[in-house]
Amino acid sequence: MKFATKAIHAGQAADAATGATIVPIYQTSTFTQERVGVHKGFEYSRSDNPTRTALQECLASLENGKYALAFASGLAANMGVLSLLSPGDKIAAVADLYGGTFRIFEKILRPLGIETSYIGGDGEGGFLKAAEGAKMLWIESPTNPTLRVSDIAKLGRLAKREGLIFVVDNTFATPAAQTPLDLGADIVVHSTTKYMAGHSDTIGGAAVFNDEALYGKVKFYQNAAGAVPGIFDSFLVLRGLKTLELRMKRHEENALAVAKFLESHAKVRKVNYPGLPSNPQYALAKRQMKNFGGMISFEIAGGAKAAKKFIGKLKLFSLAESLGGVESLVSLPAEMTHASIPRKERLARGISDGLIRLSVGIEDVSDLVSDISAALK
Repeated sequence: MKFATKAIHAGQAADAATGATIVPIYQTSTFTQERVGVHKGFEYSRSDNPTRTALQECLASLENGKYALAFASGLAANMGVLSLLSPGDKIAAVADLYGGTFRIFEKILRPLGIETSYIGGDGEGGFLKAAEGAKMLWIESPTNPTLRVSDIAKLGRLAKREGLIFVVDNTFATPAAQTPLDLGADIVVHSTTKYMAGHSDTIGGAAVFNDEALYGKVKFYQNAAGAVPGIFDSFLVLRGLKTLELRMKRHEENALAVAKFLESHAKVRKVNYPGLPSNPQYALAKRQMKNFGGMISFEIAGGAKAAKKFIGKLKLFSLAESLGGVESLVSLPAEMTHASIPRKERLARGISDGLIRLSVGIEDVSDLVSDISAALK
């Protein structure tokens, strides 16, 4: 099946009990057993639930994986994957990361004896140095918030050669744009809160695998630690997936138009969007991605003061932490999503005090451009 068909049908056969076309919300904590140890595959909803199982099967299918696990949030999914590590292990990670992931690496794992080495760009030499003695390689592509793109296939070959567990955060791109497992990743993680659900009305996360052993270990953690999504949350993400491909096409169309407008504006110093032909990583992004996504970051003249003034004048872009919904959002990463990263390190990673991040929604693009144009005045 093609992507759009899988999004609607994978894991979503008609309900065996009632014939319901849409996967029901099995709002139950427990399941009645015929006798001890004899049941219909479900015992307790922390361990498994039919609604969550349908979501997991669909997620695996969309990422061209064999197995998927749904979690209560994107960071819960990250912790599930990081449970594969033990004290003394090391992570090699791209420097440009979501602030919440950085916070896990530095504030939770480092005190437990699991260290992270960071590297900018995707040069093989730099990654090899960071990977010395490492067990896991962790990247985002495109990155949050500077939209840098890594050569996933090249890093996949490097990870395989060095014996690393290769993890790709695919939240910004989504499987509608790229499927990292096909490019050499071992695990793909998502904040399904974002584009996968797509309507800013739920919190969730996911991890997708092809390797049964890795899946089995993280599934044990999922059940043992219990950071699973609620049943209604699972239903909402599953519903959102049905329109993922359609939404991502509109997100990309709008984002490209907004990026081109910003690039041509005299008050804008720099625009980060992989779909711009002027972007130095455009050729790599075009080769690796089918859709450039809806995320943009940019800097305007005047730094943080000008950025805040601009944000305050926007009418259609809501000031909010999240991204990936049908509505347009704006944030100031240095004081919001990436505030947990010390300023010196933020600046070294290209996250200036005045960097503005846009999550471009699916509204009429002429209205969005007009809103930005008026705010820039």
